[in-house]
Amino acid sequence: MNAYFEQLMQCKDPSIAHGAKVVVGMSGGVDSSVAAWILKQQGYEVIGLFMKNWEDDDDSEYCSTRQDWIDVVSVADLIGIDVEAVNFANEYKDRVFADFLREYSAGRTPNPDVLCNAEIKFKAFLDHAMHLGAAAIATGHYARVRRNDTGVQLLKALDLTKDQSYFLHRLNQAQLSKVLFPLGEIPKTLVRQIAQDIGLPNAKKKDSTGICFIGERPFREFLGTYLPTKPGVMQTPDGQSLGEHIGLAFYTIGQRKGIGIGGSQDSTGDAWYVAGKDMERNVLIVVQGHDHPLLQSATLKAQDTSWIAGTIPLINKNYAAKTRYRQADAACLLSANDQQIDDGKFQLHFEEKQWAITPGQSAVLYDGDICLGGGIIASI
Repeated sequence: MNAYFEQLMQCKDPSIAHGAKVVVGMSGGVDSSVAAWILKQQGYEVIGLFMKNWEDDDDSEYCSTRQDWIDVVSVADLIGIDVEAVNFANEYKDRVFADFLREYSAGRTPNPDVLCNAEIKFKAFLDHAMHLGAAAIATGHYARVRRNDTGVQLLKALDLTKDQSYFLHRLNQAQLSKVLFPLGEIPKTLVRQIAQDIGLPNAKKKDSTGICFIGERPFREFLGTYLPTKPGVMQTPDGQSLGEHIGLAFYTIGQRKGIGIGGSQDSTGDAWYVAGKDMERNVLIVVQGHDHPLLQSATLKAQDTSWIAGTIPLINKNYAAKTRYRQADAACLLSANDQQIDDGKFQLHFEEKQWAITPGQSAVLYDGDICLGGGIIASI
């Protein structure tokens, strides 16, 4: 324990006074549990908060809410903090899930975790914590904040293999000024080691994957309970019909599995991929081969922008960007998108073509380790 305790103490945020009340979002997972323990060791008055954001079919085989709550209570008891549960299911449906369904209905592929962070975890949760008299909130996200005379910056985590700044890019100055990320300065391997060393009951619990309200259930099956199917034709770019799709909402750009095209249509034997959607004709465009030109793009147009600093980054400047999570940074040039960038739109020009840029996903801009913000991809 002593080997890394000093390191953890050096990561303490000096802007939050010793003994101040910090409310930690606890999910029942290892990351948020260790985050709560670290804050307790750093001398804060820590309160755990378990957020219930989904109620529909939460008694199904795919929902782990009950077990997660049991894990939160067990961890809180071990590390000696109070914990409470709060229900944000109505807020989640109104602010996140409704948008999720609208986007899929329009043929786009949204990232609800991005909106959940902005609207629930760092808005509804933050408001609740402030009513409890908290000086700050904390989560188990892998990211960092840096405070200076001009405001607060969002930085990548030191462990780049776990960095989650992509999901946090829509946070603003007011939100970030009240946030602590205890895991931003340490690697995931150390988090697991701490969990085992202090005897957390969930030390070996697997990390959660996928969208929070879907869990491990089949995605198409889940979406089908909320959106109607609307079958149409699958075509190649030159108009050759290859079969029928079940509805454009059920496919995403770059998708390979589950398209339903049996065998290859030419001598290459390459796999088929979704390359586009013709919403007016209800046609799914498919191509053969991972490197097909229709899956490659050197530009994208984005809208609904959100800049962490509250100001627009310099235009016609070189940055790096991610068009999906776990993608390597891609060098690009930021420019205005037809109109002024302050109209909420921008365009990126990449040095190298990017694969399967997907409308509805987020294009997130970086200047080194600094996450500047981004927007929702509208088109290529």
